[in-house]
Amino acid sequence: MVVFAGLQVASALSYVIALVIPALDAIFPVLPGETAIIALGVATAGSADPRIALLVGCAAAGAFLGDNLCYLLGRRFGSAVQRRFFATPKGRKARAWAERSLARFGPQLIIVCRFIPGGRTAVTLTCGLTGYPRRRFTAVTAVAAVIWALYAFFIGRLGGRAFEDNPWIGLVIAFGASIVIGAVIEVVRRLRARMRGHRPRDSAAAARKPVTASRRTG
Repeated sequence: MVVFAGLQVASALSYVIALVIPALDAIFPVLPGETAIIALGVATAGSADPRIALLVGCAAAGAFLGDNLCYLLGRRFGSAVQRRFFATPKGRKARAWAERSLARFGPQLIIVCRFIPGGRTAVTLTCGLTGYPRRRFTAVTAVAAVIWALYAFFIGRLGGRAFEDNPWIGLVIAFGASIVIGAVIEVVRRLRARMRGHRPRDSAAAARKPVTASRRTG
């Protein structure tokens, strides 16, 4: 309870957390960026203070800064970033996935990757490494940051309102819901990728059928 009392709208600590942690967890994924914003939502669930909008704005600004910091690191320190984040087989696989997905989906991927564990860092760094257009990246990450901040904050508020007497339960349930949503997004992404992977074969097979038929009739 003391922890949540320190995360109220009137506390300067709340704004520092909302800005700094989402910015840094782009580079240090172990930092609980989404959990921090959900916790702020839980802590302020019973408040109608208009400064809540400022908290959400700080969270969006932090997420935006983190994404663009990743881009700059990938752009200016490509070799060092490659060694630090993509040197292992798992890292190389993550970058290959990011490059393929960026080529296909572009802005949509940058938005969706915010909700995929580990996806944000891989995609934003790869954007910098591959020279993704800076203006487009800035615009898309601004939209993604606002969507993410609203989502994380208000899922926390829903949990906090449902369990006003025990905010820890509200935090656990809200965090669990965010994990489930992220898992669903990842499953949908993989299913769509598989479906797209099968389409060229189906279309090629369909294209060969008329040729075979025409040879038989000839």
